[in-house]
Amino acid sequence: MAVDVRRVVEIWNPVGKCSGTGYLVADDIVLTALHNVLGCGDLEVRGLGSDSKWLAAEVLWPLTEPPDLEREPQADGALVRITDPGWVPPAGVEPVRWGRVDGGPVVPDEGRLACVAVGFPRSEVRDGIRDTKEIRGHIERLTGLKSGGLITAYVDLVAVPCVWAGASGAALFVRGRLIGVVTTDRRRDYDGDQLTAVSVVGLAARPGFVAALGELVPEDVTVADREGPPRGATVYDVEVPPGVNNLPELPSPIFVGRVEVMAELERALSAESQTITQTVHGLGGVGKTTLALHYAHDHAGAYRLVWWIHSDTPELVEAGFAALTVRLRGEESSDLTTTQAAEWAVGWLQTHPGWLLVFDNAEKPGAVHAWTGQLRASGRHLITSRYKRGWVCEPISLRVLDREASLALLSGLVGGGEEDEARALADELGHLPLALEQAGAFIAQREVSIAEYRAMLDQYPARATAAAPGGFDPARTVAWIWRITLDVLEGQDPRAVEILRIAAWYAPTDIPRSLFEPLAEDPIDLAQLLGLLADYNMITLDRAGVGIHRLVQMVARTPAADDPHRGHARILAARDRATALMLGELPEDPSGNVAGWPTWRALLPHVEAILDAFEPGEDTAAIDAILTLTGQFLQEQGQLSQATDCFVRSLAAATRLFGEDGPSTLVSRNNLAVAYRVSGDVVRAVLLYERTLEDYARVLGGDHPDTLASRNNLAVAYEVSGDVVRAVPLYERTAEDYARVLGGDHPDTLTSRNNLAGVYETLGDVVRAVPLYERVLEDRVRVLGEDHPHTLQSRNNLAYAYRVSGDVVRAVRLCERVLEDSVRVLGGDHPDTLASRNNLAHAYRVSGNVVRAVPLYERVLEDSVRVLGEDHPDTLASRNNLAYAYRVSGDVARAISLYEQALAGCLRALGEDHPTTKAVRANLSTARAQQPRPTPPPAPAPPPTAPPPQTAP
Repeated sequence: MAVDVRRVVEIWNPVGKCSGTGYLVADDIVLTALHNVLGCGDLEVRGLGSDSKWLAAEVLWPLTEPPDLEREPQADGALVRITDPGWVPPAGVEPVRWGRVDGGPVVPDEGRLACVAVGFPRSEVRDGIRDTKEIRGHIERLTGLKSGGLITAYVDLVAVPCVWAGASGAALFVRGRLIGVVTTDRRRDYDGDQLTAVSVVGLAARPGFVAALGELVPEDVTVADREGPPRGATVYDVEVPPGVNNLPELPSPIFVGRVEVMAELERALSAESQTITQTVHGLGGVGKTTLALHYAHDHAGAYRLVWWIHSDTPELVEAGFAALTVRLRGEESSDLTTTQAAEWAVGWLQTHPGWLLVFDNAEKPGAVHAWTGQLRASGRHLITSRYKRGWVCEPISLRVLDREASLALLSGLVGGGEEDEARALADELGHLPLALEQAGAFIAQREVSIAEYRAMLDQYPARATAAAPGGFDPARTVAWIWRITLDVLEGQDPRAVEILRIAAWYAPTDIPRSLFEPLAEDPIDLAQLLGLLADYNMITLDRAGVGIHRLVQMVARTPAADDPHRGHARILAARDRATALMLGELPEDPSGNVAGWPTWRALLPHVEAILDAFEPGEDTAAIDAILTLTGQFLQEQGQLSQATDCFVRSLAAATRLFGEDGPSTLVSRNNLAVAYRVSGDVVRAVLLYERTLEDYARVLGGDHPDTLASRNNLAVAYEVSGDVVRAVPLYERTAEDYARVLGGDHPDTLTSRNNLAGVYETLGDVVRAVPLYERVLEDRVRVLGEDHPHTLQSRNNLAYAYRVSGDVVRAVRLCERVLEDSVRVLGGDHPDTLASRNNLAHAYRVSGNVVRAVPLYERVLEDSVRVLGEDHPDTLASRNNLAYAYRVSGDVARAISLYEQALAGCLRALGEDHPTTKAVRANLSTARAQQPRPTPPPAPAPPPTAPPPQTAP
């Protein structure tokens, strides 16, 4: 759809005595510039026809105090509703298609986009000259990224200079999409060939715009339209119906004492405010979350989407964004890591403005600002935190309730009467909303009087201190309520109290209910136990799982000699049980079991909480097992530093628990050596592998399978370090011993023989490598089958060997088959499939077919970023390989840019001394020097050998 002149209207502002242009974007709604309608509620509009009459209209948006256009020129947009009863919308017009020009993929050789608008130049008065003129020109690609949402249109097809007064409010179109509103003239002549427009995407980010319009779905206009449905969901393809949110239920229908602060919050986040991010701070339990929930529920209709993010830790913030991806993409997000899913969500939010994000209980400003900084131009952010300083805005301080509000809250929970006792109780609880709500729930559930409740409190010696702000210690206040409530719960069902003690050792939100299943007889029994805790406000329940307030957690983890619920032995027993339940819930094989990754992502914050609960010197065997599994998962996700930390701590625990020669200790030492090797610290890896092999041979014997696996791993380390002289005999001996001990057809024997072929290939001895690869492939087909992953790897390795030997035709043919089989058997996003696609691209390049190689390399990089993450080692290698392909194809400038990105990622993720970092730096230097004969990139294409065993069975 192009500009439809039947939709173009002239707008008359009787107060400002000025005329402008508008465009009919719905049956009775006109889009125009805000300065055309300033100061006027009632307007008049008319169409292009010579017999058109002026019709009554009114400003639809914004309705409140307008923004300062000198400070916020990107806010110069308005919606006008035609109210005249004689109005008849034009028939047969197509729906408006909205567009955006920033953030889309770059189109090669396309530096600009053609644009068109229709306006009323020189129509400055009600009955002035109406020389309607079509404005044709262009905008530069990616315009608006650095200008705060303003678009510069360069006029091409009219004589310049030209005067443009009266053209403001004209709709600016690119490729049939309405992308902006012309705002240049500001009620005066403007001589020139440039016009300024406001992006409709920027207007949609302001609360109320989308709600007033009904719907606005911008399409990307930086790429040509594709025919047929897209291959998969992208940031631009997924839309949401109005009202989508993940808001928890309000904790209580009683909301008192917050009228003034709610009004202040509404002003801060209103459409006319310049505030993008607003923080509410105060003591724990003071009601920050409740305030944010009421605001979000009350204003949900003004936003495209409202999303609640638990923000206690950076990991939870990331998980909150990842959860948005799960909501929007469903099963398509199952293979994404948490980081990948969170990045997808950010991209979607950047291109679908008009939302509200609520960051609840943010502990550190930096962890939240890392996200809000990427989204400043697209929506609003509401943050709750205990901290006052360090925020980008002036935070709103939330105080405890005043006495009257406290009485109103108690009365609403327990009923009227006992006013003096209620006042005394409110004073004793420090007017803290959380404590008041817990007390009210106890009184109501137990049907005791407020006086009896106060008498129970008086039986305990501890009282709230006056040291903390507000005159009380909220933790101690909650401790009183916690103990009294647990007395009742213990009498009803001791298992409920045990669940509470165990939950205290996990992260405070989104605890999976499945963790507590072993404590109940069946799902109904578990639901009743959790419901009992929720009745007393000791936990919160939603579909995501169980939540427990951090103050309750702190009390539950703190021993108290006079509290039978918090004896030292009970607390330690609860911690050990929480650890055992977590270990039983973790999916096995975190490296290869891709289906278990979503569960790992959900449990990781709780795993970290468990690990933090133990001092390294007191780690148990269960903690050692959790460290091992967590390290393997993090290593697979490319989080190498965190994985290494887990393996270091695991080795220390295993050595202390099982001794230097214990089997678990040897496994831990091997795992740490693997982490060093993968991280690029080959020197330490080799030393640790050598010691591990020596210990395996001494403890288990030279022919034990674990010893053979250790010898294989040491050979791999030698090869990676460049010491092929020592690697070859070790590979040869290992292959012989595997065949002798396990048999010639054992999978480990075939893997060892495959690795031997790989080292021959490294030596350049393709005469020995190729026949051995062919034999291994034949044996794997016979033993494991045509479609076994190891068989696919063997076929891939053989293709690589053919390529090295110069038989490029057979290499390409075999690579094509491997990719086809990998997609069919493993799926398009499996890491082995990505490796196969990369190898095929490499084969095309070596064969001289760079035209086919470059698009394949580009797809490998795109998929690696999406599946593995920006800083995963394989992603960094893919970026390096694509840069090399650009260089050999003659596009040195693009190669240098990509090398620079790859080097920055290597330094960030791998460190200065990692081999891949050094390789990328060398390649960048070569590209900058524009050497006529560039050397192949040292960073590897996908591994030519099947992965060796990394841990002993």
